[in-house]
Amino acid sequence: MQDLIGIKTFTKYGLATNKGELLFYLVAPTNISVLSHVNIEIKIRHLMMVLSAVPDIEITCTDSSECFDDNKSYLQERLSEEHNPKVRKIIKKDIDFLDHIQMEMATARQFLFIARLKNTKNKQTFDTANRIEKVISEQGFETHRMNKNEIKRFLALYFEASMNGEQMPDTDGEQFFEVDTDEENEG
Repeated sequence: MQDLIGIKTFTKYGLATNKGELLFYLVAPTNISVLSHVNIEIKIRHLMMVLSAVPDIEITCTDSSECFDDNKSYLQERLSEEHNPKVRKIIKKDIDFLDHIQMEMATARQFLFIARLKNTKNKQTFDTANRIEKVISEQGFETHRMNKNEIKRFLALYFEASMNGEQMPDTDGEQFFEVDTDEENEG
């Protein structure tokens, strides 16, 4: 998967890819349904100011939790095949539980601003990362630069791999590869 999407490795500030380093900023969502028309216009202007100050920034909106559609499909299929009434009752309760959880999380979104840096040295990356975070914050957005575990969790959710993305290895398949130090010393 890493090769497919061009991810090289995690860096001190973000994620190195074939097309530069990506810096991820998590932005707390604002419930605009409770804002007045004037306040919504102000929020839009603030977003325009961020986009003017950092024109190459990318914006991503994703679910902040796992989707249960596959689990629900499996349970529906199991329900149609099951003949034992007690087991059917348990399966129905599981489906209802997943529906309830999904309803609660239906509005759970996370917003990310992603900056792509090309050909920058460590000091330049540090300065740019801090400048971007400052620009976003100064426009009234609650934000922070995501750390490695937060980025891993985001990628896992984005690619529907796992809710526990922060526990995934840094390198695809790393957990299956063991280096025998005796063999390494002989070679």
